[in-house]
Amino acid sequence: MHTAQEIQEQYARLPALLLPWYAANARDLPWRRTREPYRIWVSEIMLQQTRVEAVRGYYERFLQTLPDIAALANTSEESLFKLWEGLGYYSRARNLQKAARIIMEKHGGVFPNTYADVRALPGIGDYTAGAICSICFDMPRAAVDGNVLRILARINEDAEPIDLPQTKKRAAEQLEPVYPKGACGTFTQSLMELGACICTPRTPKCDDCPVKAYCFAHASETVSQFPVKLPKREKREEQRTVFLLECDGTTALTKRGQKGLLSGLWQLPNVEGMLSPADALKVVSDFGVHPTELLEEVHKSHIFTHIRWDMVCYRIRCLVKNDAFTWATDAALHGQYALPTAFRIFLE
Repeated sequence: MHTAQEIQEQYARLPALLLPWYAANARDLPWRRTREPYRIWVSEIMLQQTRVEAVRGYYERFLQTLPDIAALANTSEESLFKLWEGLGYYSRARNLQKAARIIMEKHGGVFPNTYADVRALPGIGDYTAGAICSICFDMPRAAVDGNVLRILARINEDAEPIDLPQTKKRAAEQLEPVYPKGACGTFTQSLMELGACICTPRTPKCDDCPVKAYCFAHASETVSQFPVKLPKREKREEQRTVFLLECDGTTALTKRGQKGLLSGLWQLPNVEGMLSPADALKVVSDFGVHPTELLEEVHKSHIFTHIRWDMVCYRIRCLVKNDAFTWATDAALHGQYALPTAFRIFLE
């Protein structure tokens, strides 16, 4: 176990080591070409639990359609979800719009420039507030996520589980005093870049690391032992039967309830349990759509954060468009209605 003084000396070295490395090695990402708060905010929300390469296209399309806070606040939820379709975790998009409306009402449409006001917005936690305030307003506010915690755990040989809230809080408190004035945003992004490209979870590129000379884990050859995490919670498994009901060139959709997983989103009709073809046809008959032919049976799985859905989907031709469903053309399915990936995989 290293002393508090040794650890703080490690932190103090980081800006001088990382800033020149970042200047020479930073990836050219669209959100790094700006310090405009709205654009940084959108990028940080999109990047939560989503790969950089997946976000690029979404980010640019989103800003083309919703170029400012007012546009985001005023767009319909349907249009917002369509822009977000495929990114998952739709509560992120819902919170973006809630926050945009608060900014319009409370801050006159101008993104707030104090940490407290930024942190108070829906969907913004300590990490996102730190990223926005350091990058946009040059505040010495740490943005501590899994990437940063992994770096710090290795350079300090810190065995505290990184998924404990107190570990993240302590890391931020130790980092913030060494933030370099006038380069706070660059320092935040250099830490992000080091974790994403060099100090990676499974195959860290220690030979290319600008911090290796001062990394305790590298010196002890214990890099693979850090970071330490709490045991993973087992995913709950659920079975579902999904119905792809077709009638006169349209497909049946329905909306999920306003609570729980995928709340308020469009979906294909579905029920709990894994039904046989015969039982599926009986259920569809009860929908009042007059099924005439079972065309296809497809099995797929989809994994959410804590739940795994094992699904069977039956594609069924029907004679009647029951008013209980919304019947969408192919053009509307692709251009208007946002379906979570768990259901859209059956349309492909």
